[in-house]
Amino acid sequence: MRLRGGKRGTSGEPAARPRGKGGGGARVNRYGLKGARPPLCSQLPTVPNPTKLSIPRRIALPRLGAPPMASSLVARPHLTPRPVRAATLASPSRARVAAWGRGGVAAGVRCHAQAAGDLDAHYMRRCVELARRAAGHTSPNPMVGCVIVRDGRVVGEGFHPKAGQPHAEVFALRDAGDLAENATAYVSLEPCNHYGRTPPCTEALINAKVKEVVVGMTDPNPIVASKGIEKLQGAGIDVRVGVEEALCLKLNEAYIHRMLTGKAFATLRATLSMNGIVTNQIGKGAEQSGGYYSQLMKEYDGVIISSDLAQMSNLPVSHEAGANQPQYIIIAQGEGSRLHIPSLSEEHASKAIVLADSPVTVEPAGVEVAVLREIDLDSILQLLAQRGLCSVLVDFREAGESFASLLNDFQEDKLVQKVVVEMLPVWLASEGRNNLAFGGSQSFALKNVEYREANGSVLLEGYV
Repeated sequence: MRLRGGKRGTSGEPAARPRGKGGGGARVNRYGLKGARPPLCSQLPTVPNPTKLSIPRRIALPRLGAPPMASSLVARPHLTPRPVRAATLASPSRARVAAWGRGGVAAGVRCHAQAAGDLDAHYMRRCVELARRAAGHTSPNPMVGCVIVRDGRVVGEGFHPKAGQPHAEVFALRDAGDLAENATAYVSLEPCNHYGRTPPCTEALINAKVKEVVVGMTDPNPIVASKGIEKLQGAGIDVRVGVEEALCLKLNEAYIHRMLTGKAFATLRATLSMNGIVTNQIGKGAEQSGGYYSQLMKEYDGVIISSDLAQMSNLPVSHEAGANQPQYIIIAQGEGSRLHIPSLSEEHASKAIVLADSPVTVEPAGVEVAVLREIDLDSILQLLAQRGLCSVLVDFREAGESFASLLNDFQEDKLVQKVVVEMLPVWLASEGRNNLAFGGSQSFALKNVEYREANGSVLLEGYV
């Protein structure tokens, strides 16, 4: 979609505002969400992140292949990405996103469709690649990458490394220097146009005198949505929106979900035997560097585990280089007065929070304890979003009846967005084994299922 300077659409008509059904029904915002506006990112406290990332000065363009995914599962290379409805990234019945479609309205700006050229797609995929270098570090902010191109040559690249640090556009413009003038800037997410902990990226692009900005997707944050595009247009800069939009939506599916619902994006992970028995085992090499479980621990902001798992074995960690270890959310229901977590040192006690239904003393000292009248997944996901977490993994290991009860009716309530299942090449006896049923009484099929083999196990991933 090409958007030129000014606030009118290509047909000369004023920009249209999305309306509810029939034009006079319930109030529906531009993302299709009924009722109150979603929470603002600025209203939510951030989680300290001590890890520092280095910003590479120049990175060689890689051979184009399969698009990166928001998890460790890699898309089958023969499949071409198709447009993804944002409703599949958030809860379909509660946060149906208005289409950024052909001839439609994109974040309140009327536009016409224009297919992205091969070069545009190439550079936008590079933006997504750069953005994913900061996976697990940016919450509550989104992952963003930027590429500056002049005369068919990449002159600058950058990505947003963590909340509070400069955004991707700033690093890319620094890399390009004077060569940014009359260049085209590709950015995976709409540039911001407000003062937060960093200045607006729109001002940086305007001051650098770029001639065109190509945007992967508009920002669902109501502080930003379409305002960055309008600012650039007003400065006479050509703007195109929607290049490789499906990839950009998937890149920040957790951020989008949190903006639209005020809850963390939840993924359920479980391990099954060939005969369908839930097991506490994890496949060979999965927890080592490069293994799928180690990568999940790097990418997710938090992991919800049972108190039994916390007391019996080492806490889940990522062994990937530069990984930011997840926040541990430990569920303690019906526990005694003491809870001992042997693998958690006092130095890392701040990385854990215990959610209990009665007062409990936790060792080591320094672990935060929150006593809740009722522990349910809906309240937990809201609490985590308020603390700045965009994504959380629910690890179904050492899960007794109380922990499994968190997942009752998760499909009907749209609390879990994704499921990752590891199928081990073993046949287990059912006697005495954990063979819990969870997820409510209704059957349902997963959507957009991907699968791959890993060291003899089969990994399945799909959306609820």
